[in-house]
Amino acid sequence: MPATAPLHYLALGDSYTIGESVPAQGRWPAQLVARLRRAGVVIDDPRIVAVTGWTTDELSQGMDAAQLSTTFDLVTLQIGVNNQYRRRPAGEYRLQFSGLLARAIGLAGHQAARVVVVSIPDWGVTRFAREQGRDAAQVARELDIFNAIARDETTRAGARFVDITRASRLHPEFVADDGLHPDARQYALWVNAIEPVVRMALRSR
Repeated sequence: MPATAPLHYLALGDSYTIGESVPAQGRWPAQLVARLRRAGVVIDDPRIVAVTGWTTDELSQGMDAAQLSTTFDLVTLQIGVNNQYRRRPAGEYRLQFSGLLARAIGLAGHQAARVVVVSIPDWGVTRFAREQGRDAAQVARELDIFNAIARDETTRAGARFVDITRASRLHPEFVADDGLHPDARQYALWVNAIEPVVRMALRSR
């Protein structure tokens, strides 16, 4: 019998997707692929288009530069923390996020069910935020607004949404040496939530 062709996976995002301050194998897209492989899923290493600090418009520019022409079996999208951090307006985020989501769906062969949006974690609970004197309650409120927009647009488009924000708030101690970004343990908690949704997405192929 011919070998099963591997699935193609595209991960779009920012520092959380690229795994700032953790080894490559600790990134959540890499941990996700490792778990899927252990379960018998034949899947390529993730193609990651993500840079620390990217906002929605910068991710769009990065996608242009990456010249993404392949159709992917799975696309994940996690973006928006830097929009909030830079005090960019929520209305702008909605417009640009919906555009990114439409592009992600196109890259998934125009099958929205194969696109998984991951919520923005709450960086306001981190040591970095405390040391910078940030108002954790305000950060939480603003991120809740951005996440509500992402969830709304994702549902409207027929894609899938995963909430990892709760995990980020429950385990602020799972942080990298920079005091801001998650460590591999935090990303593993995210994958606990992401993997079941990805399995549903892959079954929709």
